[in-house]
Amino acid sequence: MTPLLVGTALALAALLFVLYPLLFDDDAPARGAGASGVATSVSSGASGGAVEALREIEFDRATGKLSDTDYAQLKATYTRQALEEMRRRDALTATAAAAALDPAEAAVRRARALVGDAVVSCPVHGLRPEPDAVYCSDCGRYLAARCASCGTDVTREGARFCEACGAKLAA
Repeated sequence: MTPLLVGTALALAALLFVLYPLLFDDDAPARGAGASGVATSVSSGASGGAVEALREIEFDRATGKLSDTDYAQLKATYTRQALEEMRRRDALTATAAAAALDPAEAAVRRARALVGDAVVSCPVHGLRPEPDAVYCSDCGRYLAARCASCGTDVTREGARFCEACGAKLAA
């Protein structure tokens, strides 16, 4: 009886070992039905991108695997995605080119992109490294120059409320 149980367990283990890639592989393309199956299998290949998907649906149409209506729908979708990918890649290339020219200039551009036009500055300690600072990390002074509610200048150190309207200055 024992050899039968051991043999069955080994057979099940071997079967699971053989079928595991088919049942649980995340890299396997998704299988769909009809023309949507083409779109699913194309979109699941993350490394190919939208341009590769356009090439594949063009080939599928030429070989008769894809109808004209499905091709038109898929082409519109993948063309939009391909344009977005190309624009992102061009923006990254421009940023990399600027960084390659002058590292100091690239650092300044990155800092300006994070902060925007708003420069956070303490009247005592100068520019603050935290772009979203509300209070100076050294002296606790309120860094915004005006009250957001009424526009009155806030000059009192450590002020939490506007002296003119009483509005809360920071959360």
